[in-house]
Amino acid sequence: MTQTSNRILDEFARLMTDAAGVAKGVRSEAETVFRTQAEKVLRDLDVVQREEFEAVKEMAANARAEADDLKARVEALEAAAAKKKPASPRKTTASAAKTSESKS
Repeated sequence: MTQTSNRILDEFARLMTDAAGVAKGVRSEAETVFRTQAEKVLRDLDVVQREEFEAVKEMAANARAEADDLKARVEALEAAAAKKKPASPRKTTASAAKTSESKS
């Protein structure tokens, strides 16, 4: 048997190829429209983008670590101050003036 080109099958194959190309284009267009609409909705809702969230999260972690360090330093200074003997209270100039007035 000799192989002959079947015109109907060739046309059908070409039609299916073109239809697949059109379907791919429609899919791409639909994805673009959907993505655009989703971004618009998120913008309207004031939803934070992932990059901004990660940046603020890192800043908060750094601030927390710094606050913990400062708390430890304050506690160390308070402990050192508690170990020292309290100095005798000094007379202020106002109390010294009252003392001198009451003596006169």
